[in-house]
Amino acid sequence: MTDKQHIRGIAPTFDVPFRYASRPVSCADLQKLPPLVGEPPMTRKLRCYAVALGVTVALTLAGCGGSDDGGPTSANSKGLEKTTIKVGALPIPDPVSVYIAQAKGFFKEEGLTVEPTPITGGAVAVPMIESGQLDISQTNYVSTFAAVAGGKKIKLVADMYQAGANCFVIMVPGNSPIKTVADLKGKTIFVNNLNNVATLAVETQLKVAGLSKDDVKFAEKPFPEMGNAIKAGQADAGWITEPFITANQSANGFRKLADTITGQTEDLPIAGWMASEEWVQKYPKTLAAFQRAIAKAQQLASSDRKEIEAMLPKYTKIDAKTASVITLGTYPSELNANRLQKVADLMLEYGYLKSPLDVKSVIAAPASSG
Repeated sequence: MTDKQHIRGIAPTFDVPFRYASRPVSCADLQKLPPLVGEPPMTRKLRCYAVALGVTVALTLAGCGGSDDGGPTSANSKGLEKTTIKVGALPIPDPVSVYIAQAKGFFKEEGLTVEPTPITGGAVAVPMIESGQLDISQTNYVSTFAAVAGGKKIKLVADMYQAGANCFVIMVPGNSPIKTVADLKGKTIFVNNLNNVATLAVETQLKVAGLSKDDVKFAEKPFPEMGNAIKAGQADAGWITEPFITANQSANGFRKLADTITGQTEDLPIAGWMASEEWVQKYPKTLAAFQRAIAKAQQLASSDRKEIEAMLPKYTKIDAKTASVITLGTYPSELNANRLQKVADLMLEYGYLKSPLDVKSVIAAPASSG
């Protein structure tokens, strides 16, 4: 049976084959239909013209309306300047909110498609942001403030992670002769990126032990590779975060030498999301959509650890058992200039900045409520 579309008009009800409704309907098309019972030829001709006009107008009006099927019309129904964005993230707990937002449909609700892209650290992500390889990226605040002080046009667009006790530690092999931080004098320490929060955090502990950065050698190594590289003798110690703290304890027999989030660095804001100043200005609605989705995910992460545990095995190499026992920091939902100023002030004290930096100037406007 031919599929039909019912059209009700000025005359008795009749049917028009659906194939004609997919394009403007001509009178010639309608003449092919069987006549109504007892319909005179002239009446049939007028009926054809009236219905053809009615169907064409109906199709035109339908084309002006929105669509909810995910097609081109609905893809930008929220007025976003850009609907697909690439977001840089490390395979660690800090950026879990981007994966939660994706899994829970928070991005989709905002009309966004987010493509997570692996990075090794905030310092290396800055040129990727500048070149357009990434739209938004995870960054640590030390790298961001250093880049801004160096003339980079970078904006912080959302908060991500604040450290807690034993979230970032210096680790050594179980049989290492190094017993205290003071024993690190003359030794090589792996960090994920040079001149970032890793080196700053380690320096605060060196200071307590009577040492300075000149007393050690820092070398770069991505977090996933640190354990094996240290075992191979490429370095004496490593600044390590979860899930690699737990992984290196269980797999390599490493032990904690020192917690670097104590004293001056207690509750230190660690990481956030950044974009170039140009990108922020060019895509304000896209940014606002990202901010709203991330804020919802941050609130969920901060209120329910199970959400984090369920997500970690999906984008890191950590299994569910390990995810349930690792040490985590906190997940703030909004950027707070007063908290972040602590980072900039520490950087000034340790020579990472040559002059004071007002972090308010680095923070992008928060998302609108619309």
